[in-house]
Formats: sequence, C-alpha cells, structure tokens
Amino acid sequence: MKLWQKSKDSLKSVTEFTTGNDREMDLFLAPFDVLGSLAHIRMLESIQLLTKEELTVLTQELKNIYWEVQKGNFKIEEGIEDVHSQIELLLTQKLGDTGKKIHSGRSRNDQVLVDLKLFLRHEIQQLTRSLENLFGLLLAKSEEHKNKLLPGYTHFQLAMPSSFGLWFSAYAESLSDDLIPLQAAYQIVNKNPLGSAAGYGSSFPLNRQLTTDLLGFDDLNYNVVYAQMGRGKTERVVAQALANIASTLAKLAMDACLFLNQNFAFVSFPDELTTGSSIMPHKKNPDVFELIRAKGNSLQALPHDIALLTANLPSGYHRDFQLLKEKIFPAFKTLTDCLDMASLMISSVQVKDHILEEGKYQYLFSVEEVNKLVLSGVPFRDAYQKVGQAIEAGAFTYTPQIHHTHEGSMGNLCLDKIKSAFQKNLSAFQFDKADKAIGQLIM
Repeated sequence: MKLWQKSKDSLKSVTEFTTGNDREMDLFLAPFDVLGSLAHIRMLESIQLLTKEELTVLTQELKNIYWEVQKGNFKIEEGIEDVHSQIELLLTQKLGDTGKKIHSGRSRNDQVLVDLKLFLRHEIQQLTRSLENLFGLLLAKSEEHKNKLLPGYTHFQLAMPSSFGLWFSAYAESLSDDLIPLQAAYQIVNKNPLGSAAGYGSSFPLNRQLTTDLLGFDDLNYNVVYAQMGRGKTERVVAQALANIASTLAKLAMDACLFLNQNFAFVSFPDELTTGSSIMPHKKNPDVFELIRAKGNSLQALPHDIALLTANLPSGYHRDFQLLKEKIFPAFKTLTDCLDMASLMISSVQVKDHILEEGKYQYLFSVEEVNKLVLSGVPFRDAYQKVGQAIEAGAFTYTPQIHHTHEGSMGNLCLDKIKSAFQKNLSAFQFDKADKAIGQLIM
C-alpha cells in the first residue's frame, strides 16, 4: 500500500530501491507519527473537516496504536511502504472511510517533517539527561581530587603542574558549552512545519497555531516553502551540535587512555571495566575509552555527511532527504551510549596521589620558581634567564608547593560558577512545556 498509489504499481525493483531502509528507519518515527496525527485531527475537527464523533473514534484508535508502539508491538507489514501508510491502514481497517479522512490537509512531506521534529526534540531531551549525568560526575570528581597534582603538557612535553581538579572540571565546562549549540539546535527543531503540506500550503482553512500548541512547539515554521527547505538543514544543525559533544568525549577518552598507560599511570580502573589480552596476563586495556574515542571521531564527520548529501538541492522535496534518517537516527543512540559509558568509567576512576614527587617531574616547577623571583622584584626576563641557566647547569632547585588563586586556577576552580553556567544553559531548553503538551495529547 502506498498513500500516493492510483492504479498502476511501480516496478518491484524501483520500489525496493526507492524504499531502501526506510521501513526500518520509520519505526523510530512511529510514536511521533501518531502524536502528529492526534494533533492534526483535533485541528481538522475545529475547521469542520471531521465531525465530533469521527474525532472521538479516530482519537481512541490512534491512542491504542500509540500504546502498542510503546509496548513494542507495532510493525510495518510486508508490502506497506512506510509508517504513515501503516497507521492509516490500521485506522481504515478499524474505522472504514473515517480512517481515510485523516490525511486531509497534509502531505507526506509535512507529515514526515513533523515526525522528524518531534523525534529530534525527544532525542535531544534524552541526550541532555545523559550529558547532565556525566557533567555532575566530572564536577564531583573535580572537587574530590582538587588537591592532587598531575603533569600538564604542551606539545606533548612536560610543561607545568596541573591537577585532577583542573582536568575533571575542564571537561565539565566543555560539556556546559556544548549545551549552547545543542540548545540552538533545539530552537530550530522546536518549530512546527505541519500545515505546509507538500511545501506550498493548502486551500483548506488550516489552523496551524492550534497544532503548534497541541504538540508543544514554541513556534511555527511560518513560510510553507521554508518549512520544506528545513529538511536537511535541521538535521545538519543538530548533527553539528552532536559533533561538538562527541569531540569533547573523544578528547576525554584519549586523555584517559594515556593516563592509564603504565608510562603515565595517573589513573586506574577496576578490572571489570577493562579488558585483558589472550596471551599477556598483565594487560588492562581501556577498550571502553578506545571505542568512545573512535565513535566520537566518527560522529564528528556526521555534519559533513549530511551537508554533502543535501548539497546543491533546490527548494522543494527531493527523495535524497530519505537517506538523512540513516545518518541522524543512529547517531543519537551512539552518542548517548558514549555519554553513559563515560559516566560509568568516571564514576569508578581511581586517581593516583603524589605523582609529582617523582624526580622526572622537577622541571614542571620552573615557571613557579620564575614567578617567585618576579614577585620578589626581579624583572621577568631576568628571572627567566636565571632559572634557565640553573637548569642548564644542573643546579635547579625548587619547592613543590603551589599557590594559585586566580579564577579557574588550581587553587580557585570556580566549580560553583561552572555549575551555575551549566544550569543556566540547561534551563533554556524548557523541556517541561513539550512534556506537558504531549502528556495532554495522549491522556
């Protein structure tokens, strides 16, 4: 069954090629297609395209389908083109001609657009919860280990003293900033395209504000042509936000792999969180972090994949857009899994103390000694030369005490400021509005 089918069927090979993996991908959209339809029929009744009785029976059957989806019982039957066709078929089988009325005033183009936006909105919310969990763990570990020093590196060479307080909270603050483009993506996602039909509007007197309110969107995509142009653009903007988070995770994972290495030995993890070797009994491999690194790096390519897939397309719908689902849908689970696994690892990390007491780290304190001379009145360049000459002569001496007080330094991590910024960025999403609207729609 195809919603667009008239009399002649397509050649089987054409149908198979053009459908591709769409049926599989459409299962992600099933609950959101029902939600969009629930709002749409409420609007159709308000403009007298459905009777109150028809609205009542359609609403009940759509809710039945919704809960079957939630139970995992929904499937797209063999020979049915997509999720939209399957749901309309179920309604028609149950309600006859009343089921056929559900598509009035919309096209599959705006139907899939609203499904996608509802799906993306939901996935961003789930992702944000996992990100919030990792942020909290990083901040807690920063506070717990704030006085434990470790080497800082530039050019991958020993540079200056750092601390685990700095290391953990650096990634916490990075995640806080990652929320900003994610929230910007959410703003683009959280606009209603329903009513744009095939991209040129409808002669029906549709009430687009009503469906916007019913679905908990913040606003409409007003121009019907632009609503269709948002396909591809929306996914690209979301993908860039995901890539930012993936970049933070990949860097964190790389650090963790290095710090676990025996030549560093700054951290360790319980045996059950690492893997062994088939021939080397001493091995504790950081496979979880290696896979987070690899998946994070792969996700950073996602915006480019989407940009190239949609490059140079004119306005209007094109079947090219169908392939976007295969790119963006799995990315959410991949990134959420990485966040959750990073949380598991960070929650169990064991931090080594007294690292900088080893003699090989003595030159990390050279800048501290220069600064002490400057504070006693010696010009910086003279102090720099004096310490440098002592190092060359093998006469460098130092004291390991660190006294940093400025904002964001080892002695003043500003964890409360980082937490406050994160909460401000998080509150900008206003997930409660969407949750309340959807709750009322399906109750």
